[in-house]
Amino acid sequence: MEFAFNILLLLFVVALIAGWVDAVAGGGGLITVPVMLLIGVPPAAAIATNKLQGSVGTFSAALYFVRRGAISVRHNVRPMLAVCIGSVLGGYLVTQIHSEYLAFLVPVLLILTGIYFLFFAGNLDEDREPRLSQRAYNLAAAPALGCYDGFFGPGTGSFMATSFVVLRGFPIRKATAHAKLLNAVSNFSALVYFIFFGQIVWLIGAVMIVGQLIGANLGARTALHAGAKLIRPVIVTVCFAMSARALWTLFQGV
Repeated sequence: MEFAFNILLLLFVVALIAGWVDAVAGGGGLITVPVMLLIGVPPAAAIATNKLQGSVGTFSAALYFVRRGAISVRHNVRPMLAVCIGSVLGGYLVTQIHSEYLAFLVPVLLILTGIYFLFFAGNLDEDREPRLSQRAYNLAAAPALGCYDGFFGPGTGSFMATSFVVLRGFPIRKATAHAKLLNAVSNFSALVYFIFFGQIVWLIGAVMIVGQLIGANLGARTALHAGAKLIRPVIVTVCFAMSARALWTLFQGV
């Protein structure tokens, strides 16, 4: 496929914005996939290419958090492994079960997530009493989130951040950093599949990777310094926007 310079420039800007949004709240694919479809990239290729550029952006944001001491890789080996196993299982389930069944559940989960952060989250800059121990989180929540990402995917970053806030009692900045690390692991697990069996448009992917790297680093910097006053409204906006898009897609197909 060939693309004019102005189209590639547009994709660079879109990826930069999506990288920022994804680093702060998750949901960057809400921006990138529709734009790729709009310029004529086939759906399967758009999804595969999005996973390529999105994985690099997520990894870049996670690396920023690690370098700034917001999260330790050594202390998160077990949840990372659990997410990886779950992602592989989710990828396997895609070949066995129609993922379209989840399309009816995802908008509901996104709306509930948005409502939680809008009305019930309380002070998101402080630690709270965890509802799950680290061990229980590693055995239940982490593999379930990885499985969801490998099986379906939309909203994974937001769901991961929410799980750390609700289940582990993390403040929002800490939750965002941990979510980005786990999301990077699940993304790369799925990316391996797309590299070998997907339809990645490498030119688009390369251009968008550059935008993602810039946007993800800016977003991670913003999330680390701004805290709940910025992250909360971005998460709420992303969740409601993703749910609206998911519902629109469902009703269009009815």
